[in-house]
Amino acid sequence: MASEPRVICLGEILFDLLASQRGKSREAVESWIAYPGGAPANVACSLVKLGTPSAFIGCVGEDKAGDELVELLESTGVNIQGVQRKADLPTRKVYVLRDEEGDREFAGFGEKSPDQFADAYLEADQLPLELFQSADFLVLGTLELAYPETRKAVFQALDLAEKFDLKVVLDVNWRPMFWQDPTEAEPLIKQLWQRIDFLKLSTEEAQWLFNTTHAGVISYRLDSIEGVLVTGGTEDVSYCLNEHESQVPIFPVEVEDTTGAGDAFVAGFVHQLCQRKLSDLSSPEVAQEIVTYACAVGALTTMKSGAIASQPTAEEVKAFLAKHS
Repeated sequence: MASEPRVICLGEILFDLLASQRGKSREAVESWIAYPGGAPANVACSLVKLGTPSAFIGCVGEDKAGDELVELLESTGVNIQGVQRKADLPTRKVYVLRDEEGDREFAGFGEKSPDQFADAYLEADQLPLELFQSADFLVLGTLELAYPETRKAVFQALDLAEKFDLKVVLDVNWRPMFWQDPTEAEPLIKQLWQRIDFLKLSTEEAQWLFNTTHAGVISYRLDSIEGVLVTGGTEDVSYCLNEHESQVPIFPVEVEDTTGAGDAFVAGFVHQLCQRKLSDLSSPEVAQEIVTYACAVGALTTMKSGAIASQPTAEEVKAFLAKHS
């Protein structure tokens, strides 16, 4: 088990059932390949592979899928002290379609409604206090706001982060199908703005929540935030870190599967923050280097299938950056 995690990742861990055939509708897909995923779990695993100790907090069923996911976290080196289990609820599985280019589209949960899975019932009073006492960062998504029980756990984690002075990184990771009523999402997500230090959005999320894809504009509007990153698939990454605004072009690579690329980007970013002092962000050159590093981690992840299986090591990122410098 990893000792003294510097980063806590809270949220869902699940299986992505990836369509074996590209460019087909869900009904036409002949077979599915199960890959471990879930954004916060992806980030936790990616951090460990890059060399930053991490912990995962989330909930899975007491079933074979849950056992496999917990074993994966443990074998990767992620601290699993915060993993809860539910005997009466299954571990979540998500169907994922792929187009001819490898880009994905989520296609639901089979016969079950979104709230009929273990990760919707993470208990706030079971969060391990000692993880928060030793960590430096808390990484969150917004999917768990969809469920009243886990929502309490999110706000409890934010209270603990405030108490023990952790920096909070939010990756919006908007997925309407996780919500029984998607109209509830926007006001709940906006409650988080005053509780976070760094915000990562896709271009679609930025447009939806702020009506702009410009990181500097978003940072100015939020005022209290230390950094905003906006990623857009094949588009340049727009960022504003410590009031330094710029863009970083993405690396041209042969894409196999984009699942987990944004999570790998977040991991690369947080890993760099852990490697350096936060005061280093006052340098525009360092800010550019950090975002470029995050882009490299994201790019490498798209070159193989599966969100976790495809994650690079620090050595692979270093070699990739040297080759593309």
